[in-house]
Amino acid sequence: MEAARAQNHQKRVAPEGQPPQQERRVKKRKPWAPGLLLLTPILLFLFGFFVVPMLYILYLSFISTDSLSGEGASYSLSNYITLFTDSYYLNSLWITVKISLLSSLVALVLGYPIALTMAKASAKMRALITLLIASPLLVSIVVRNFGWYLLLLPNGTVNTLLMDMGLISKPMNLLFSEVGVIIGLSNAYLPFMVLAIVTSLYNIDPSLEKASAILGASPLRNFLSITLPLSLPGIVSGCVLVFSLSMSAYVTPALMGGANVPVMPVVVYDQINNLLQWTFGSALSYVLLGTTLLSVFLFTRGFEKSKFKEVFR
Repeated sequence: MEAARAQNHQKRVAPEGQPPQQERRVKKRKPWAPGLLLLTPILLFLFGFFVVPMLYILYLSFISTDSLSGEGASYSLSNYITLFTDSYYLNSLWITVKISLLSSLVALVLGYPIALTMAKASAKMRALITLLIASPLLVSIVVRNFGWYLLLLPNGTVNTLLMDMGLISKPMNLLFSEVGVIIGLSNAYLPFMVLAIVTSLYNIDPSLEKASAILGASPLRNFLSITLPLSLPGIVSGCVLVFSLSMSAYVTPALMGGANVPVMPVVVYDQINNLLQWTFGSALSYVLLGTTLLSVFLFTRGFEKSKFKEVFR
C-alpha cells in the first residue's frame, strides 16, 4: 500500500522545473492546428481560383507564337520585348499611371472635407453622411457611368450650365477624354477614400485639440499641427486603395474614355478578346500588375522614410 501511494504521489508531483506528464502532452499539441483547419476552405479557394490562374497567365506570357491555334509556340521574352519597345504600349502604361494618380488626388481633395465633417458631426448626422457616402456603392458602376455620360455630353447638363453662366463660350470635350475618365474614377472610388480617412480621424483623441486651443492655437494651426499629421495613415491608405483600383479599372475607362484613352486594362481586353492574342495580353497584364505593385511599394516606402510626417509639427 505504501509503495502504491508513493508511486501515485510521484505521478502527481513532478520534479522542480519539469512539468507534469499530462501537461507535457497538452503542450505538444499544435495551437495553430484548429485555426489552420478553419482556414483550409478559403486557402483552397484562393489557391484554385487565384494562384493557379495567375501562374497560368504568367506561363502564357513567356509563350511566343504567331498562330491563333498555338502552333509553333516557343518560350521567349518576345512579348515583353515588344511591349517595352513599342511606344503605343508604353504610352498606354503612362496614361494609366497618370490617370490613376490624378483620380487619387481628386478623391483626396473631395473626400478629406467629407471625412473631417463626419468626424466632427454628431452620431445622428454621422450616420446620415455615411449612408449618403455608401449609397452609390449599391448602384451598378455601369449605371453611374451612364449617368455621367449624359451629364458630360457636349449638349449635356454640365456644358449647358457653364455656357449659361458665361464661363465658357463653346462646349468642352469632357467625354472620351482623360478628364471624363478621371471624373468617373474619382466618383466611383470616393467612398473608399472617405472611409479610409475617417477611420484615422476617429482615432484622434479630442483632448489633443482642446489642449491645443487652450494653449492659444488657432483652428488652422490646430488642424495643421494635430489633425492632419495624425490622419496621414488614413490618407496614405485611401490613396493606395484608390490608385490600385484605378489602375485595374476597365468599365469606367471603356465607357468614359473609349478609344481616345487607351488605358492598360482596355488594351489587355482588346488583345485577349478581340485580337485573340492570349500570350501578349498575358504579358501586358503582368506588366500592369508589376507597375501597380511597384508604384504602391515606392509610395509607401517613400512616405515611411520621408520627413513629411514631421512637417506640420
